[in-house]
Amino acid sequence: MSEPTDPTVVVPTAAVALSTSSVYPEPTPVGFELAAALGYDAVELMVALDETSQDIDAVRRLSDDHQLRVVAVHAPCLLITQRVWGTEPWGKLERSAQMAHALGAGVVVVHPAFRWQRDYGRGFLSGIAELERRTGLAYAVENMYPWRARKRVVDAYTPGWDPVQHDSRHVTLDLSHAATSGCDAMATALDLGDRLRHVHLADGSGSAKDEHLVPGRGNQPCAQVLGLLADRSFTGEVVVEINTRRALGRAQREADLAEALAFTRLHLASRRDRQQDVQSAPIAAPLAAPLAAPLAAPLAAPDRRPPC
Repeated sequence: MSEPTDPTVVVPTAAVALSTSSVYPEPTPVGFELAAALGYDAVELMVALDETSQDIDAVRRLSDDHQLRVVAVHAPCLLITQRVWGTEPWGKLERSAQMAHALGAGVVVVHPAFRWQRDYGRGFLSGIAELERRTGLAYAVENMYPWRARKRVVDAYTPGWDPVQHDSRHVTLDLSHAATSGCDAMATALDLGDRLRHVHLADGSGSAKDEHLVPGRGNQPCAQVLGLLADRSFTGEVVVEINTRRALGRAQREADLAEALAFTRLHLASRRDRQQDVQSAPIAAPLAAPLAAPLAAPLAAPDRRPPC
């Protein structure tokens, strides 16, 4: 009779980071403060409207003071940041690279071009590839979603809101955006394969609004995606990017961020047989049982939608 195998918990080297946007409307310094206090590994800097987020020296001081790495810089490409660092989109991405290099980050998160940015959109993919070649950074293009108004559905992005369908070398998978678009986040992660460089972890219910709920409060396969990352020994970053705008105060905001971190730590692990080669497991292999299965109630089945 063969000897019983000894299961091993496999935890990838991926950093669990906090996006500074998760503390909005509080400013960037609060993002660093709470990330350090709660035990996050690192920070993703959202270049936003507050001046601190736009200032390399100020952010470097925050990083040093709190002993937290900045692992990614989110370029100011949101509607509300259209005038941050000027209005020329390539200039924004150049400045994002300067900030990333100065802070030691390896990733710049960028959204696809808006449809009305015609020149930028026409050269978007080739321009991103050239920036990656020249800067040595990963420009991880984020999945977005179609805009819905009454009965109309509009693709506001070019070359499109779904990076699975275009030739971006590095991709950020945002699970809240997947919920809003109606995509199956798990299928998207599998389809992306090694193009999946960066993850924005948040939940959603499938509303037309981009909700960015605490993981576990919606119907997205957050735990399953984290398990897949663990199975694949993911070496990118898992960034908690949740909406705490409705928090009634600092204590509730901290509680939400702590809950999101605990969820991520719990599920970013894979139970494996020591004789099994994790690296050679096919990406479509079934996920290992959740680490907490004997201790916690079974996860509700996620709302599975067809891949986009």
